[in-house]
Amino acid sequence: MNVLIDSTVWIDFLRGRENEVTAKLEKCIRDRDDLYCCGFIVTEVLQGIREEKEYAETRKRFAELLYLPDDRSTFELGATIYRELRRKGVTIRNSIDCLIAAVVVQNGVSFLENDRDFRFIDQHFPLNRI
Repeated sequence: MNVLIDSTVWIDFLRGRENEVTAKLEKCIRDRDDLYCCGFIVTEVLQGIREEKEYAETRKRFAELLYLPDDRSTFELGATIYRELRRKGVTIRNSIDCLIAAVVVQNGVSFLENDRDFRFIDQHFPLNRI
């Protein structure tokens, strides 16, 4: 399975938190699924790390993941997702989530997340959440 792992899941996983989504990530790792990241997720994870050693280790770990690129169409789709939901009365708290959703939609990968905004997005733009 090809799975994009959201920053919310990575942060819990890297902090050693045990919950439903980190258990799913561990299963993906055991099953040797293809794990993907994108620039938006890398940024969200790395920007919150304070210690240099942990930063370097996490950066190295992320370099081993498969990378989904973005381009102009990703940003346009992200804006469309945000605008369409806003028009329907749903305001997404973090526009980066719309960009991550755009990457998922464009690449047709499965998506593992732990953020309520994606549940709203998924109702109008299917994200193949696992």
